[in-house]
Amino acid sequence: MRVLRRGDAGPDVAEIRSALAAVELLPAVSGADGYGSFDTAVEQAVRAFQQRRGLITDGVVGPATYRALRGASFHLGSRPLAHLISAPIHGDDVFALQERLTELGYNAGRPDGAFGPQTEHALRNFQRDMGMVVDGICGAETVRQLRQLSPRASGGRPVFLREQEQVRRAGPRLRGKRIVIDPGHGGDDLGVVAGSLREADLAWDLARRLEGRMKATGMEALISRGPNQSPSEAERAQFANDAGADLFLSLHNDGSASPKAQGVASFHFGTGTGTTSTVGELLAGFIQREVAARTGLLDCRTHPKTWEIFTRTRCPAVRVEVGYLTNSEDHRRLSDPAFRDLVTEGILIAVKRLYLLGEGDQPTGTFTFADVLAHELAKAE
Repeated sequence: MRVLRRGDAGPDVAEIRSALAAVELLPAVSGADGYGSFDTAVEQAVRAFQQRRGLITDGVVGPATYRALRGASFHLGSRPLAHLISAPIHGDDVFALQERLTELGYNAGRPDGAFGPQTEHALRNFQRDMGMVVDGICGAETVRQLRQLSPRASGGRPVFLREQEQVRRAGPRLRGKRIVIDPGHGGDDLGVVAGSLREADLAWDLARRLEGRMKATGMEALISRGPNQSPSEAERAQFANDAGADLFLSLHNDGSASPKAQGVASFHFGTGTGTTSTVGELLAGFIQREVAARTGLLDCRTHPKTWEIFTRTRCPAVRVEVGYLTNSEDHRRLSDPAFRDLVTEGILIAVKRLYLLGEGDQPTGTFTFADVLAHELAKAE
C-alpha cells in the first residue's frame, strides 16, 4: 500500500476513513461519500490513533500505521491465528493472545501484535498442557480454554522478568557487555535539518563519541549503520539481534513547527496500558535524568512506545531525542562539540548505573567518566 497523507484521495483513503470510523475517531460515512479525501479531519484522527497506539505521531499513514489500523478491527476469537511465514498475521487479537499467554506463564515474547515463531511456541506449550490438539493454531477451542483459566501468577511477566535477571547476573562491570549504538537516519535520509545542522550528521557524531567512551571501558560497542547508510527500522533491530546485543541505544534529534519546542526525551517499549520493558524503562529514566542534569536541556521525560525498533529488538532498547534543532537554544548547544561530549558522557553513566543496580551509585549528574574507569579498574583487581 502507498503512503497516504493529507491531500490524497481514492479507495485507499476510503479504507482508512472506514478503519478510523470503526475505532470511533471519525463519523461513519456511506455511499459515494465514503471515498472522501484525506483532509484535516482525517489527519487529526490518524494522529489521535497513532498517539493512542504509541506510534510515531505524524498524521501520515505508512506501513506501521496501516497495519495497526487494520489490526484494530480484530478481537481474540474473531479469526483463527497461526504463524504464516508467507503472510504474517498482525492485529489486536494477536496482541491479546500474547498478553493472555504471558499472564498464564507462557513465554510468548514481547507483546507486539505479530504472530511469530515465539508466539506459536508458547501457544503449542499451552495446548500441550491443556491436553488439546497441538497444532499452534488459535481457534475457537483454544480461545475458550484461554478464557476459562486464571493466571498462574500475577505481578510479573516472564519476558520482562528475564530481562531484569539478565541485568542482575551480568554484574556491575561494563567490560564485555555488547551495546549496539544506532545513529538515526543516514544516507539520503537527513532527518531534521535546521540551518547548518542535520540530524543524520549529529546522530553519527554522537554515536562515534559514545562508541569511543564505551570501548575505553572495555565494552563491545557496535554501530548499526555506516555514515552513508540508512537501514530500515527492521534492519537496525535485526542487526542488534544478530549481534546478540545486551542493550540497544538509538540516537536522534527532534524538530517542531513551533520554535518554542525544546528539550530531551527518551522512549522505551511499552503499550501505555501496563505492559512495558522494565529494563528499558529503567535505562530510559537513567538516560533522561543524566542528560538533562548535565546539559541543562529541558526534561521532556520518558515515554512508552510500540515503535518497530522496540517490538523487533530482543534486548532492552531505548531511543533518545537529544534537543530540537528547530529551537534556537538547543540548536546553539548542539553546535558545540563539548556539549555533545556531555551528552555522550551522560548516556554512558546511565548505562553504568543500570548495571550497578544501586551498588556504589552516586547522585544524578555527579558520576563522571573518570569515576567509571576507576570503578572498572577496581573491579578488575
